[in-house]
Amino acid sequence: MKQALLIIDYTNDFVAEDGALTCGIEGQKIAGEILKLANNFLQREQWVILPTDLHKKNDPYHPETKLFPPHNLKNSWGRNLYGPLEEWYQKNQDNDQVYFFDKNRYSAFANSDLENYLRSRKIEELWLTGVCTDICVLHTAIDAFNKNFNLVIPKSAVASFDSQGHYWALQHFKNCLGAKII
Repeated sequence: MKQALLIIDYTNDFVAEDGALTCGIEGQKIAGEILKLANNFLQREQWVILPTDLHKKNDPYHPETKLFPPHNLKNSWGRNLYGPLEEWYQKNQDNDQVYFFDKNRYSAFANSDLENYLRSRKIEELWLTGVCTDICVLHTAIDAFNKNFNLVIPKSAVASFDSQGHYWALQHFKNCLGAKII
């Protein structure tokens, strides 16, 4: 079965200590596992996809403007991939199995060509990693489920700034979306 690893929103603003909307230590702890998975997927000639949040400061038309402080702003340090993932991406960005794209909603499927990308490569199983477990990872998982993709969630490769939301989302993935939690 063809698989893709999605590394969702693993940026400085969501992970670095001084990020605008950071998960902090919890987000930083998962870096090694994400890199291990990314390398494993490339070695097995599977896909690594990096859907990454992109915003404009004080955009009056974006619903998140009212909910969160400015984050992942275009051309900002906060939008860069976090630490070792940025290095990994720079090294592998020309690999045809690596796909980085901008997203502007919680779900990586909303307003994007992700479904077409996956279907054209006959990818059936998605491994979801990154942040935040209970926001962007969750909304991506729900859309993936509704589009009949198989889901795997490596619990050591997802994090949130809300520990209760994180644990709730892990249970939701398993009990409501039929995801395999590893």
